[in-house]
Amino acid sequence: MSKQSISTKPVKGMRDVFPADMRIRNWLFQHWRTVAKSFGFEEYDSAIVESEALYIRKAGDDITKELYTFEDKGGRKIALRPEMTPTLARMIMAKGGSLPLPARWFSIPQCFRYERMQKGRKREHFQWNMDIIGLSSVAAEVELMAAQYTFLKNVGFVVEGEKTEIGFKVSNRQIIETFLDSLGITGETFAEVCIVMDKRDKIGEAATIEQLSQRGLNSEQANAILNLLNIRGMDELRETVGEDNPGYRSLVELISLAEAMGIASVIEVDLSVIRGLSYYTGTVWELYDTSGSVPRAIAGGGRYDRLMESLGGKPTPMVGFGFGDVVITLLLQEKKKLPTNQTLVDDVIYPIQKEQFAIANRLAAQLRGQNRTVLVEYSERRFKHVIKLAEKVGAKRMLIIGESEAAKGVVRCKTIGGNQEEQPLSDFGL
Repeated sequence: MSKQSISTKPVKGMRDVFPADMRIRNWLFQHWRTVAKSFGFEEYDSAIVESEALYIRKAGDDITKELYTFEDKGGRKIALRPEMTPTLARMIMAKGGSLPLPARWFSIPQCFRYERMQKGRKREHFQWNMDIIGLSSVAAEVELMAAQYTFLKNVGFVVEGEKTEIGFKVSNRQIIETFLDSLGITGETFAEVCIVMDKRDKIGEAATIEQLSQRGLNSEQANAILNLLNIRGMDELRETVGEDNPGYRSLVELISLAEAMGIASVIEVDLSVIRGLSYYTGTVWELYDTSGSVPRAIAGGGRYDRLMESLGGKPTPMVGFGFGDVVITLLLQEKKKLPTNQTLVDDVIYPIQKEQFAIANRLAAQLRGQNRTVLVEYSERRFKHVIKLAEKVGAKRMLIIGESEAAKGVVRCKTIGGNQEEQPLSDFGL
């Protein structure tokens, strides 16, 4: 009976992460963690499985169609988490009134969605989340945008001046809600219409009108919505919705605070930014590549003050963003901003023959005790191969021990790309 070969490919939409890729991921995550902590945020996490009920909403969000779901052995309906925000809300609710507010939490969870794959989108990804709980002021939104801005600047993107590489498109769901209410669009229809509006840039105006008509809207309502989505800038917005619109007033305050924070130059008002999830209630924003090479949002965020209440908790102001690793890694690669020569180890120890393995191990233990990273090369290969290895891993030096060195009680220390000299093993505590 012949043996059947197993496929070497990962499950469709998933990724294998080889060491070179893992170095990039760790570099990215470290930047995310550094920025979040610099803003005073605390890290949290949870299991990747949740109750399916946490994501099934009456509003018909697309996310409910993209869940990876299964039934566990206890007959419970379980889902792999597609996003972190509902989990965050559940965890905040679990704390009851014991959690001091406002709270600033961040996480880098792995999320799963069964959706159509495209450039910058997989069926699993990691996502940098930063959320502020218990602060109703738009100062919270500006702080989160400033964190994203700081990260982008730290990894080498141009986010200042006229040639900004990443832009922030900002809108407000209160503007949309008030406007749709004036058209007689409320309740569940409002949420469904928002989902269609969010797709406009992807499907085009004709398809948008068709989908709106399928939800009971007439041509006058549909055209009014398209006109709203085409608004750009605060002057045009004020003329259309009026200064008393709560969403407009919120955007005025947000832009003022953004100017004080020094990030207003990358922010533009764009009413076509809806964010498809139904729980958003106020400010919504997306980051985009100004060159257009990545045709989808790089990251997005928004205010969701009614989410806790919808899950049975107390009304609590909340705002946050999600920043996926797939699309930003792709963009960093395209713009040649990924690190190239990363140091994996400080020292490569090269025992030329197996008789020197014991000395090499004792030397490695001493160096590791000094918080140095050490690779011992046991292959007994020729010197030129070990030099190539040392260069590949970014080592600062090689420590060479052969028969003659062992006999003299020394080690040959070679600086990579430089000179070498003998040094007594006693200098290393041996």
